[in-house]
Amino acid sequence: MELRSVAVLGGGPGGLYVARLLKLRHPGCAVDLYEQSPPDQTFGFGVGLATRTQRNLEAADPASLAAIVERSFQHEMAMKVRGQRSLVPVDNLIAIGRSTLLDVLRQYAEEAGVRLHYGERVSAAELDVELVIAADGVSSATREGAADAFGATVDTHESLYLWCGTDFALPSAVFVPVETEHGTFVAHGYPYAPDRSTFLVETDEETWRRAGFDLTTARTPFDQTDEESLSYLSAAFQDELQNHPLIGNRTRWLRFRTVRCARWHQRNVVLLGDAAHTAHYSIGSGTKLAMEDGIALDAALAAAPDLPTALDRYETERRPSVEHLQDTARRSMRWWDTFPDRLDLPVDQLLIAYMTRAGKVSVDRFAVLADDVVRRGLSHYAGCAVTEVPDDARTPWILSRPLVRDGGAWSSRSVSVEELGDHDEVVVDVRDPWGPEGDALVKRLGAGINHFAGRVLLRAEDDLGSTLTMFDLGERLRRDTGSVVAARVDERWTEHAVAALASGRIDLVVRATS
Repeated sequence: MELRSVAVLGGGPGGLYVARLLKLRHPGCAVDLYEQSPPDQTFGFGVGLATRTQRNLEAADPASLAAIVERSFQHEMAMKVRGQRSLVPVDNLIAIGRSTLLDVLRQYAEEAGVRLHYGERVSAAELDVELVIAADGVSSATREGAADAFGATVDTHESLYLWCGTDFALPSAVFVPVETEHGTFVAHGYPYAPDRSTFLVETDEETWRRAGFDLTTARTPFDQTDEESLSYLSAAFQDELQNHPLIGNRTRWLRFRTVRCARWHQRNVVLLGDAAHTAHYSIGSGTKLAMEDGIALDAALAAAPDLPTALDRYETERRPSVEHLQDTARRSMRWWDTFPDRLDLPVDQLLIAYMTRAGKVSVDRFAVLADDVVRRGLSHYAGCAVTEVPDDARTPWILSRPLVRDGGAWSSRSVSVEELGDHDEVVVDVRDPWGPEGDALVKRLGAGINHFAGRVLLRAEDDLGSTLTMFDLGERLRRDTGSVVAARVDERWTEHAVAALASGRIDLVVRATS
């Protein structure tokens, strides 16, 4: 279809990007973007862009992607735990300052002919245009004004986080916990300029309260920075920060909100980015999702004969990948919630657990990226020398490792039900192993496992999501009850079972055919 008039609400990356794409494809269309804040007023620090996102942006608009890459900062990735540091030598991670990214996208939108209106707050109902794109963020006034029409739900997470930065470039992206008298704080940091890094810190509610941050949050005005928290965290992370201070920008403790909408469009209004959906920051940025939404919407509008068909197509084709990412992000979020429980693992084995936590990366795929890390991690798993870990055929090698534990001995990690011996058997039907249902199940099993030498066999539905949930529950059982955990796994999910073994989520695999 050929568009005549479009209004975009919201001047973030998603709004600016889709405005440019539509103006390039429909030169005769009037494209107006409205942003209530001034152009020089932005919040946040750096934005990371992974390889796949870069490929998608290049395919949609190579010119703007080239400008983004030119002004980005490349970095590697590391994890540091209790004095052990392990580096993943990736060469395709980039980050860019949010204000710099907006400058680039603003320039390219204007060059395409988009009319930008800053300092103007308008609603969809006020606009007499063919299409309204609401890219107005996680607190979208458009969505909230018609929450029932969009079928909107917002789930607020228990743990807390704050975004801040520092005034030097970290040597790499880094995941690092600090253990304080109040509890554990975990930082996700990465450089995005020669003199700037993003530094996100998260913690559980109990630690947050013990540190007094419930009080500092209450007395910090909404448009100000919680300087007391930043001062405390600057001292706590002083080694990683090399004694540089943490910098705020309306920085305060927040709880992540997962936005879902049953419908992404109503009449001529369509939601885009955080207005329609959010996914936890540990798996991918809202910037990535919003810009890729823009690509999908532009393609749907070009291919459809009319607007209703186009908006239906956009949602039908885009929703499955977004919902898959949201499910992956939920799993990743819960893994990070419980990250402090894994600090006993050697850092290389912990990196394997991190990379395979959401079922997106196998051990072999991670080894292509960081063979030395995987080799050291598997040596810890198997209790052998690094030189004994094979260069390939890792799956059969991991499965063939013997296990001696709590009076039991198995010649390999792949066993039959008979070889497992006496055990409790549990059908895993909880959605969240770390939530109340998981708590109740672990408590019940913890009271009964001594009857069968502390061995548990887990079963789940034969889909990947249920299998990954089973592995997560297995990790809870191993840690909370000390039981030997076996999981019945279909051969289709062997690579995921191997990752679960190497990461300490389960102890044994029972062949589904036994």
